[in-house]
Amino acid sequence: MPLLCGGFKTSIMRLKHFNIDIGAQIFLACSDTSRLRILNLILLNGEMCITDLEHILEFTQTKTSRHLLYLKNSGILTSRKINQWVFYQLKDEVSDITRQIFQFLRKDPVMLKDQQVFETLYSNRELSLNKLQIKPISHSS
Repeated sequence: MPLLCGGFKTSIMRLKHFNIDIGAQIFLACSDTSRLRILNLILLNGEMCITDLEHILEFTQTKTSRHLLYLKNSGILTSRKINQWVFYQLKDEVSDITRQIFQFLRKDPVMLKDQQVFETLYSNRELSLNKLQIKPISHSS
């Protein structure tokens, strides 16, 4: 029972700090296909670094950096640095609404292909996650 109450309390805390400005930032961030693709990969895999995103999405470094910076400045992503890599992940405050938004897009062919490319590259040990021995989040569909 305490675990359930703890999870419930966390949801209330997240919702208490959610407001129209945060909602607008999320919807603006989701108004771009490239940012949607980036967010989807981060949502599914826990965190991603720029070089992996470039590789998977076949974006230039400039394009990837620009979109990651937009998402970070919007308050949607946070980052952490490990050696020469910077890994981006969703902020806890926006994870619930982001997951709900992406429920509507989970069968999109482009996003399914992006995740398939991630899984192939991950299994072939071609991503930075492997170099640092970080496991992606496993999700049950």
